Amino acid sequence: MILNILSQAQTAAQQKDWSLVSQYLQQLITAKPEKNPETASQLTTAELEQVLYLALEVLNAGDFQERWDVAKVFPKLGENAIAPLITIMQDEDAEIELRWFAGRILAGFNHPTVVTSLIELIQSTEDEELVEMARTGLINLGSSAIDALTGLLSQEESRLLAVRSLAQIRSSQTIAPLLTVVKDQNVTVRATAIEALSSFHDARIPPILLSALQDLAAPVRKQAVVGLGLRPDLRDELDLVNHIKPLLYDFNIDVCGCAAIALGRLGTDDAATALFSILKSPATPEVLQLTVVRALAWINTSYSLDCLRQGLTSTPSVSQEIIMQLGRIEKPLKSQAADILIEFINSEQLAQQTNLKNSLALALGQLGEIKAIDTLIQMLADSDVQLHAIAALKTLAPQQAHQQLQQLAADTQLSVELKQGIAIALQEW
Repeated sequence: MILNILSQAQTAAQQKDWSLVSQYLQQLITAKPEKNPETASQLTTAELEQVLYLALEVLNAGDFQERWDVAKVFPKLGENAIAPLITIMQDEDAEIELRWFAGRILAGFNHPTVVTSLIELIQSTEDEELVEMARTGLINLGSSAIDALTGLLSQEESRLLAVRSLAQIRSSQTIAPLLTVVKDQNVTVRATAIEALSSFHDARIPPILLSALQDLAAPVRKQAVVGLGLRPDLRDELDLVNHIKPLLYDFNIDVCGCAAIALGRLGTDDAATALFSILKSPATPEVLQLTVVRALAWINTSYSLDCLRQGLTSTPSVSQEIIMQLGRIEKPLKSQAADILIEFINSEQLAQQTNLKNSLALALGQLGEIKAIDTLIQMLADSDVQLHAIAALKTLAPQQAHQQLQQLAADTQLSVELKQGIAIALQEW
């Protein structure tokens, strides 16, 4: 019986009928011994090796469905299947789908070698599908994977690999081992542990993050401030705004930027005040000012928008970013944002920054406030901004704008430039 099925499987393999090969192999491996005592538990070592060889052939040459089907065979073949599957998974020249299947099958073997190979894959590949597969595999392996990785924490040469792998698992079971390395001498170990712990809502973690704000290493401070910015629920209890504000003046510009983003997420007027101090300081690098502008827009209060209004006196690049952010403001502050933009268009400041007019027109169109129609029509007198003003009017209120343009076209009191702009707009309609 066994020899007959194996023979049929080999014949099917020679004909490259991988679906049929898989069917024969499953018949050999998955049959219940009590129903067919000559299969499953009765295979000799040599016969198991032949089954493994054929299963690997299907895995290498089959299509997705055939690989999916033959994957059911491998767990029945024991630990002998582990080594060839690891070889396939680690082969950087092999197709991604084949490596993915090999790793997925391996995750069904609760074996230290499998844990190690999945960890190594996470660290060595940039392919997101493979990383996700390996991380899922480690999670599915559960405590055995975490226990193995925790054991590696005690060895200096493997500690970083273990921390990075525990960070990938994202299971609450990793909190305890990660807490043991938050004071490690290796900066990368500390930063990786802090980053991973930040994704958990656990009472042991916030004090660790607050302490890490004072770490001598910038990467650690950066991860700590990012983590605290994700906990607006603790904003008042831990006085997070006052803890994070000093990081706006950090020696490391990346830390400053992360502090600005964190304050934006915390979303209070106190946070806006701290951000505005940075925005208006002439010593603040422009790249940080741009981040501060975005953070103020996220806060989305009347006060934070007023801070942005005052920031329009800054450099052209910063003013451009403020205009873009004001154009994206949501209710109930759309009206205030439109007022700020209209005020700026009519101010003497804009005369010095004519390159901003197109952005102002588009921002007013995005906001959708009817009050902006008159201002956009007046902008038609400027040939440099006509097309953007027309586009904004069409976005804002096409019917109402068109009616108003038709009425104005007959007005003999208009300037020549404005009459020409209105005529062009009506043609574009």
